[in-house]
This record gives sequence, C-alpha cells and structure tokens, in this order.
Amino acid sequence: MLPEEKTRPQPFEIDLDVWSDLRRAGATDRLADAVDYGTLTDRVADVAAAPHAELLEHLAERIAAAVLEERRVHGVRVTVRKLRPPVPYDLASAAVSVVRRRRRAFLGLGSNLGDRWAHLRAAVEALPDVAATSPVYETAPVGGPQGQDPYLNAVVELRTACTARQLLDAAHAAESGAHRVRAERWGPRTLDVDVLLVGDEVVVEPGLVVPHARMWERGFVLVPLAELAPELARPVLADDPQLAHGVSPAGTL
Repeated sequence: MLPEEKTRPQPFEIDLDVWSDLRRAGATDRLADAVDYGTLTDRVADVAAAPHAELLEHLAERIAAAVLEERRVHGVRVTVRKLRPPVPYDLASAAVSVVRRRRRAFLGLGSNLGDRWAHLRAAVEALPDVAATSPVYETAPVGGPQGQDPYLNAVVELRTACTARQLLDAAHAAESGAHRVRAERWGPRTLDVDVLLVGDEVVVEPGLVVPHARMWERGFVLVPLAELAPELARPVLADDPQLAHGVSPAGTL
C-alpha cells in the first residue's frame, strides 16, 4: 500500500494446496489424467506478475480463480506471504490464506415468451461452470395473470466456486441477455433464472434466499431436478406425487 511498493517489485511466497481426484492418474500413470503442477505454477506466476494488486487478499483471490480454471482441480487453498513487510517490528512475513472449493449448485430455468427454446439454450451458454442440464419439461403457468402461454422449464447443474450472490448476478445477466422485462410478479417472461441450491450454503439476504424458498413446492423444479440429483428431489416427489402432475417432457437442450 506504500507508494514505493507500487513501483518496486516486492518479495512474496505463494503456497498452494490443491484438491483433486487422483484415482484416474493413479491407475493410468499418464500426465494427461493428472493435475500438472508445472501448468499451475505458470498460471500463478502470470497472476503474480500481472498489474499491481494492493491487497494480499485480492492477489490470493485472483490466484485461486486462475487455479480453479483447471477442470481437474476441485478446490484450492492459496496462501500469499509477503516477506519482510515494511513495519517497524521484527516481522518476518505477513500472510493471508483463502480456501475456495467447487460445489454442486443448481439453477432453475424457465421461459414462456418468445422463442422459448432459444432463450433456454442461450442461458445455458451464458452461465458459468455448467456440468449438466436436465431434460426440458412443459408446464402450465403457476400464479400470475390469466392467459399466459405454457412454460418450458429445466434445471442446470454447476460445479462452481462461485458464491450464491455471484450466481444470482450471473442469473440476472442471463435474463438481461434475453431482454427480460419485469412488468408484474409471475408475469410472462422471456427467461427466468432462479438460484435453487449452492452446496449446503444457507443464505437469507435481501433479494436472495438459498435454498430457494418455494422450490420444494414446485413440480416444474423438482421433476427436472430429480434427473440430476435424485437423492434430493425424488423423496419429495414420492411424498407428494401430485407435484409432478402436469409436468410433461418436452425434449432436450
């Protein structure tokens, strides 16, 4: 943060602890099936040599994001240690550590206005870290004004290090890309993207509740979710089979 630190290179140590599934590499003995620590080192060096970061926290977050771009990395602990910090004490180093892991997250998609299929496909393309997409189901509108067209609904599974708030931002960006207009509650829409679940995270904030407050009451969410996470949705559907009434298969994206 000092003026001279912005222009003079500073000494750092950067430690990585990486989580990955090692079984395939252990069985095949092939580098292509492993996390290449040489490649990770190059990525970290590129971030460290990039434009100046004033806070250790910011640098650690950037490094974690770069490491998680490697698809075989499931999680990472990044420690950034500044050596001999400029304080009037005998301090060998100052450091911060961040831990970031990929989690299973589920987002619900719906469209009943315009080219419904195109809106859903564009949403899947726009969302980060998509791992799987459920089949598409057609359902009658729930609530809102009379005379709406049927919805196409799907659920998308992500393997992501994003927070629930970051996923909500991505959801809103996808809706904006579909030119959604928020005219009335539960009204017709080109695209609706709801954050359903983000690992075991519980969030209650203005504009964001995770798990989604009404997901367990909605067949158009639970039926596609059961295709991706049967252990979560099927017990609920078994307890109340009526939830699946009127949820009809429509195809795949």
